[in-house]
Parts: sequence; C-alpha cells; structure tokens
Amino acid sequence: MANSWWEIKVLCDPTLEDAVFWRMETFGCRGTASQIKNSSCLLSAYLPEEKAHLLDLAALSLLLRQDALCWEVPVPAVTWDLIDEQDWSTAWKQHWEPTPIGDRFLIYPAWLALPQDSDRILLRLDPGVAFGTGTHATTQLCLESLEMRLGGDNKGAVIADIGCGSGILSIGAILLGASKVYAVDNDPLATRSTKENCELNQISSDQIIVRDGSILQVIQLADQPVDGIVCNILAEVIIDLIPQFAAITKKNTWAILSGILMEQAKPIADTLEQHGWVVATLWRRQEWCCFNIRRA
Repeated sequence: MANSWWEIKVLCDPTLEDAVFWRMETFGCRGTASQIKNSSCLLSAYLPEEKAHLLDLAALSLLLRQDALCWEVPVPAVTWDLIDEQDWSTAWKQHWEPTPIGDRFLIYPAWLALPQDSDRILLRLDPGVAFGTGTHATTQLCLESLEMRLGGDNKGAVIADIGCGSGILSIGAILLGASKVYAVDNDPLATRSTKENCELNQISSDQIIVRDGSILQVIQLADQPVDGIVCNILAEVIIDLIPQFAAITKKNTWAILSGILMEQAKPIADTLEQHGWVVATLWRRQEWCCFNIRRA
C-alpha cells in the first residue's frame, strides 16, 4: 500500500498513559492521541510504514508489557494495522477536543468552530504528523512555565524553540507577549507544521522564524543572544545541547527544559551545573519533569 502508516492502539490503565506516550515518541511515532474509555485509557499513535517492521512492533508490545509489570498494573492490549495516508490524516482527530492548560491557554483544534466567548488565550492547532497537541504532560508543563516567565518585565522577549514540533510552544510564547521566536527542528514535517500553525494563529514569519535544523541554525539566525530557550525533546538530546546553549545566551537568559523523565533528572541537573546554569524550579507531573533554569 503506497504512503501507508501504522496505526498503533494501546488500551491501558490510566497510570501507564505517560509511559506509553514516552515509548511511542521514542519509537518514532509522529502523532499521538488519547481518550478515556470507561476506566481505561486508549492511546492511538501513527508511524510511517517504512519506519517499522512487524518484529519492531512486537518488540514495542513487549516493552509496554514490561512497563506494566514494573508499575504493577494490568498488561495493556496492543494492536496495530496499516491505514493509508488519507485515513491517517483524519483518524486521530475525532478523539481530540479543546484542552485548557494552565491559567490562560485553551488549545483549540483547528477543524472546530471557534467558541463564541472565552476568557482564555485561544491557541489554534493542527499538529499534522508533528508531535505536540498539548495533551502530553511535558507540553503542558512547558506552556505553564511560559505563563510564569512571560509576564511583567519579560514581555517582548526573544526566544529560541529548539525541537519546535508542531510549533505549540513558539506560538504560545508569541501569544503571551514574546516579540520573536527562532523555531528549529530536524524534522521537515515538524517545521512545515509549525509554519501552518503560525498561519492559523495569524502570526507572521517575522515573529516566528522557522528553519530546519537545531541550535546551529539559531546561532546563524540570531543577531544577539536570546532572552529565553524552550526545549521539549528527549533528555539524551538535551544533555548534548546544554554545552551549546552558551553560544546564544547572556547573563540573564532563562530556559525551560522538558521531555525528561524523573529518573533522568539528576544527569540533566549535573550537566546544567557543569555549564553554568542554576535550577530555579523543578516541576513534576506524573513521571515527567520540567526544569526552569537561569544562568548562574
């Protein structure tokens, strides 16, 4: 089947939800959605057919079984099927509804009619095949941290979003008052999604500058150090990036780092200390954490 995608469905105990999200992200899935079904959680994830074979999917199922045994919860039911690209582009949308985050945001699916009135900041989103719908704990922690950072004197801040995904953090920063964001991602599908979501939210290409790549592209684009960094990707990648942050920061630059499991917090903290960063706060949600840091 041309342009086919694996649709992976996991029916699990709700306490296992974040672990399943993390497994799916690590496995390479480019889109996820979840819903509560009776007393269980049903997660759907999508992956291009050429990225996984049946043996890979069987191995993923085994890892999820082992996670459940470690958490002492029932073993999840895992199924997978091939669907064509057109089906994938709409299949997961039926499960995603408006999501309030923090005190100010309402993440709003682009295909729904806008609400008549809302006292929250509407962030319209169509993630496509990019990670970042606002449902995952790490994304929510980052948006809540941005609410804290971009109040008062921090309006007008210039920010680097490294690993921008769907652009949700870049757009959230602009809606909170940042003046400019450099949004970069190694996945061209992610940068395309970020551009499309900028248009949805009527944000210009001068406000969010989107490029394929990573911190090197920020170094090339920025004519001066940035005020803040947001980075919601895998902990192993963050550890590699921390030594490079110095090239785009100044003495009062702050950063928000997430995509980090609690068990990975210590090596992140140690690396930050070695490179002149202080942990201001460490927020936790289930097994995930978010570092709010500043220059020492």
